Order: sequence, then C-alpha cells, then structure tokens
Amino acid sequence: MARVYFESVTKKFEEVTAVNNISLEIKDREFVVLVGPSGCGKTTTLRMIAGLEEVTDGRIFIGEKVINDVPPKDRDIAMVFQSYALYPHMTVYDNMAFGLKLRKIQKKEIQSRVDEAADILDLKKLLGRLPKQLSGGQRQRVALGRAIVRHPSVFLMDEPLSNLDAKLRVQMRAELKKLHERLRTTIVYVTHDQVEAMTLGERIAVMLNGEVQQMDSPLTIYDNPSNRFVGGFIGSPPMNFIKGMVSGDGDNFKFESDDFTLPLSKTITDVVKPYKDKKVTFGIRPQDIREERRAKRLEESFALETKVDFRELMGSETFLYLKKGKTPLVARVDALSDAKSGSSYRAVFDLRKVHLFDADSQKTIV
Repeated sequence: MARVYFESVTKKFEEVTAVNNISLEIKDREFVVLVGPSGCGKTTTLRMIAGLEEVTDGRIFIGEKVINDVPPKDRDIAMVFQSYALYPHMTVYDNMAFGLKLRKIQKKEIQSRVDEAADILDLKKLLGRLPKQLSGGQRQRVALGRAIVRHPSVFLMDEPLSNLDAKLRVQMRAELKKLHERLRTTIVYVTHDQVEAMTLGERIAVMLNGEVQQMDSPLTIYDNPSNRFVGGFIGSPPMNFIKGMVSGDGDNFKFESDDFTLPLSKTITDVVKPYKDKKVTFGIRPQDIREERRAKRLEESFALETKVDFRELMGSETFLYLKKGKTPLVARVDALSDAKSGSSYRAVFDLRKVHLFDADSQKTIV
C-alpha cells in the first residue's frame, strides 16, 4: 500500500513559512501533480516526503506508517531530479545499477532489474555508453531507469523535464504517462508548467503561498476553479478577468464594468442574487469568446463590439488580442479567422461559460 497522506503539515525556515498547514491524500498507484508558481512550496512538499526536509509540524504517512522520523533510505521512495544527477564516469548500466550494488543486492537480480528497466525505457542499446554520449532525453530516461530498478512504493519527480527542449518535453510526457500505466506505482510530480500538470496528472494540487488552493481532476479544476488564482493559473492563454459589479432584479441580472454591460445566464440567477450591487470579478476563458459565424449553436450568448489590437497565429489556432474601451480581452479562435489588426470585431460571449469571483475573498461565486 503506497498511499501518501499529509496531516496538517507545516514547514518553516526560521521566520519563513514555506508550507502552511496542508492536508492532502495521494492515493495508492495514483499520479498526482503539484503545480504552482516559483516559491509556492511544491518542491518543499516533495522534499518532505523524501526526507530531505524535516517537518516542522504535522505528520506524513506512507501507507499506514508515519515517516517523519524515518531516514530517507528507509522510506521506500525513489526520486528523479531536474538535473538528472548521473555519474559522468559510469556507463548507463552502472548508473542504473549503482544504488542496487550499495544495497548489496545479488548480481543476477541487479542484471534482471536493469534489463527490465532498459526494456521499458528503450535503453537496451545504450547500456554501454557514458552520459556525455547521450542526448538530453536519453539522460532523462536513464535517471528514470535508476529510479525504476529500485522497485519503490513511491516515485518522486522534481521538474524532471524542465531541462529539455519543447519537442522532447512533449515526447517525454507521453513516455511518463505510458510508464505509469505500465508500472501502476504512486507518483508525485512537481512542475510549474500547467500544461504538464493537465496532461500528466490524474489529479492536480494547485499551490500558492504554501497552501493547496484546490486539488481535483484536471478537467474539474479547469472548468470549476475554486478561486481566481486557480482560474488564472490553469489554462493557456489565461482566463480573461474584468472588474465590475452585479446589477438587476427578478430573473434578469447583469454584469457591469466601466466599458460594457452584459446579461448573466438565467441558470445562475439564484447564485448571483446575493451579490446584487456588490463588486465582483468577471472571468471568461479565451476559447469561450467566439467568432460570430461560429456562435450560432450557443444556447445563451452576448455579442460585444470590440477592436482587434493584434493577432497571434499559432498554426492550428489564432489568438486575438481585443480591446473594448480600456478593457483588454483575449479570444482563442479558428486559425482561418480573417480578423485583422485595427479592425472592428464582433466577439460573442458564451454566457454558459462565465465565471464570477468574489472581489474580496477571490473565491468562486459561479
């Protein structure tokens, strides 16, 4: 059983609180990603599981055992670092076998484990090479192989793909996903890249200022963020945010900003009623601002006359940077869009996809 559980865990470095009273559960055989900006506490959280940082308060469990005072070597974990950390004078085989030799495992068993890992990671032909003779992606696979041969209960991965170029990162993400499906071992993965988090994690824990803001499946976090930070951090380009207030009465409520007013869906009437005449932040994702010719099937929509500031062609899609008065907006539209910089643009809002956040607490209203 390789469930990892945090019970009210805090980590302080003198006066600085790096992790603040977090409680979270990583289920047996689950792939969980800790994601957030630099300094949010995600790597410190990982290092506490590994035993590389002491817990200031609270308890960490692996299975049913509290591991706060268990030495790192006895925690049955394997860690993959950002820097690969390979021994430059050792071959791929020796790098993968080194930890097993220190544990005085028999040669036959070492050979079997290294061969198994090399087969999984397509390293068979590279076992006699030195790290300097390998590409970045191959070195990363060796680092993964060194972890796999230990047969750990938990894999800990600290931004293992950040040193690779964009194409290799995509390739290695696919390989990590397949690796987890094959090994079915608990994986805790740290990254600042929300695309990595969305594509790899069965569940994601979004962190800020040492606290878990939301932990759920990627799709739930994307569609139903718990607060403004999560809504803005997950998704590319980020969610559009506009400050304003709720107005209206009966079943007809509106969002009013300095530059425009739009109706709110009748489906959220009961939720927004208490916020009448109160300040809120309106949020909508770029893909939910449609071109007029693509918006005919929307159940509830609102067309807004804007001006195209500039366009960014991404190949399969186009990002339109719009302005309505002083309010900037980003729309994610079809690559064949004929909108031109400086031209007027009729942007259609999908009212069923609108988010509202409390102006003070930043928590999600809807």
